[in-house]
Amino acid sequence: QVQLVESGGGLVQAGGSLRLSCAASGRTFSNYRMGWFRQAPGKERQFVAGITWSGGNTYYTDSVKGRFTISRDNTKNTVYLQMNSLKPEDTAVYYCAADPSRSYLVLSDEGQYDYWGQGTQVTVSS
Repeated sequence: QVQLVESGGGLVQAGGSLRLSCAASGRTFSNYRMGWFRQAPGKERQFVAGITWSGGNTYYTDSVKGRFTISRDNTKNTVYLQMNSLKPEDTAVYYCAADPSRSYLVLSDEGQYDYWGQGTQVTVSS
């Protein structure tokens, strides 16, 4: 069982930056693939970024490539999402998710993630 707690959301102007954190409970965090998803009002939840258990592989949805960076610190049981050059269309609730796998492939299918955080709101004003 893994519990995930996101933090770092808030209100920022377009062009600004935020860093989201997702702290995981448990001693096996390094065995989990991690992902960030987001859900805007009236829209389905979508994949944003993912990272493998070792941090060796990452993958991003096209709309955030070059602006967002996912990383993890297995000594702190935490995964991060650094978001730069934010746009109003990035406004959403951001969720982190965990999949218990040491695969070297990033997982982008939300249906295959076993654990989810409660989400943190990111609002980008124009």
